[in-house]
Amino acid sequence: MALESVLLLLVEDEALLATVLQDDLQEAGFQPIHVFSGEAAIDTLEAQADDIQGVITDIRLAGAVNGWMVARRARELKPHCPILYISGDSAHEHSANGVPESIMLQTPFAAAQLIAAISNLLNAVSGKQPL
Repeated sequence: MALESVLLLLVEDEALLATVLQDDLQEAGFQPIHVFSGEAAIDTLEAQADDIQGVITDIRLAGAVNGWMVARRARELKPHCPILYISGDSAHEHSANGVPESIMLQTPFAAAQLIAAISNLLNAVSGKQPL
């Protein structure tokens, strides 16, 4: 599968970090769709679940819907959806709140770590469900 065909939902409410993450993902050949809130992420997932092949979400988001909720909804819609959590202060909550077979990437991290983590998740699910 060509990377340019991999559509990822990026959920990040900090504009500067979102821009950096989008650039890193695009440089690696992914197609990120960026949203600023958990609510917008849920709406996007519900509208494009068949097209979105992975979710990268911050945990702490403005509004009532956090990254844990976004990931659970993604898995309801697409049971094998790769989930990559990013957080500066919630990594310790991953074992209790994260969906199975997800990865937590604690900030700060290098672009190579981001690309490796999402690539590993995509590769892991490629045998379970058509992407």
